[in-house]
Amino acid sequence: MTMMSDLDPIVAIATAPGRGGIGIVRISGRNIQPILAGILGAEQAGRLQPRHALHARFLDADGGAIDTGLALLFPGPHSYTGETVLELQGHGGPVVLRMVLARCLQAGQSLGTRIAEPGEFTRRAFVNDRLDLAQAEAVADLIDAGTAAAARSALRSLHGEFSTAASALAAELTGLRALTEATLDFPEEEIDFLRAADAATRLERAATALEQVRRRARQGAMLREGLHVVLVGAPNVGKSSLLNALAGEDVAIVTEHPGTTRDRIERAVEVGGIALNIIDTAGLRATSDAIEGIGIERTLAAVESADLVLELRDDQHPGDDLAERQWLERALEQRLAPGTARLTVHNKIDLTGAAPGEHGGRVYLSAQTGAGIDSLRSELLRVAGWDAGTSGETVFLARERHLQALARASDHLSQARAHAGAGAARLELFAEELRLAADALGEITGALSSDDLLGEIFGRFCIGK
Repeated sequence: MTMMSDLDPIVAIATAPGRGGIGIVRISGRNIQPILAGILGAEQAGRLQPRHALHARFLDADGGAIDTGLALLFPGPHSYTGETVLELQGHGGPVVLRMVLARCLQAGQSLGTRIAEPGEFTRRAFVNDRLDLAQAEAVADLIDAGTAAAARSALRSLHGEFSTAASALAAELTGLRALTEATLDFPEEEIDFLRAADAATRLERAATALEQVRRRARQGAMLREGLHVVLVGAPNVGKSSLLNALAGEDVAIVTEHPGTTRDRIERAVEVGGIALNIIDTAGLRATSDAIEGIGIERTLAAVESADLVLELRDDQHPGDDLAERQWLERALEQRLAPGTARLTVHNKIDLTGAAPGEHGGRVYLSAQTGAGIDSLRSELLRVAGWDAGTSGETVFLARERHLQALARASDHLSQARAHAGAGAARLELFAEELRLAADALGEITGALSSDDLLGEIFGRFCIGK
């Protein structure tokens, strides 16, 4: 995303598209007095006090009323963007909002006022040091949160918990680097600054803290992204019934005839605070039927992008055709991405009398009666990598770029530990690895960032935020 001048006043409709009881137009800039006077008039503008709502008429160029509502002024730098911000809260009709927006652009024409680009209000908050980059991303994550747990975690990141942890680690590594360089700078003094400061213990403590942050971030990434779970199995093993049982409603058609499902059916389900996108697919078997073959190919395509593949089996017939079972296994092995989690589930235990629950890494249940479904929910999260010992209240709602930065920091710290054990001859390499680890952590908060990265991040925001 290419940003225009950061000096231009910007304006946008800040509420979601469509009709609503309330609609908000937001303006931000270093000098927006002409806009304020144009949309409110001199008399109303004179009565407007910082951070106090004023009931006002929003005026057109001839002084006629466009709408009535509340005007709120937030002088910079104590505002969301760090600039002076004016919010006009009126009625939420699309036409009246566009009229107010057009009037703001007209009143601010001499200033170069323009429509805000996606994420530009939050980008200005970052540029003006109102938010760091991780906090800015948390704004979008809070808006997009699909579960209550994800929303709470995003709010903690917005309040700076993730940034504080990353910055504290970077500061510790920078301190160790300074001690190393002091030792290198004064060799004739016979002073070992590293030993005097117990650098070895501090290094191990930093490594432990970094792994804790990584673990919390990995859990947070799962919380943010959710999991794609693909149901596979032979025809008529009960995949659609299981989807309905997990969703708590009839999402998929269920009949006694095998092969009812020819295309993928998706349903979002929340389990333990994690959003699961469960995909029901066509039954897998060798077939010469062209239409069924298309459904099977779509099933295997879904398998390729799955986070977890749940293979459902009919517990009534554990000794089904061996050739069919082998065909299914070969098909899965060819399309499964390396490291994709798998879980085998035995269905229809209401007809076999088997005990429900998890036994030997497999889950036994009845999609018809619901027996064993709770065990399946728990096992789904465990197999996918969710740490039940990590409270959702302690995770960082991390993105892929955060995980990559933490992984690089961990790699550099491992190299630093190796150099530290090799004696004085490698102190320069030790210091360099510490610098690289600290730089990787700095990427999380935006202490080190490129314009391309900023454009990628903020370009995904909605307009008006």
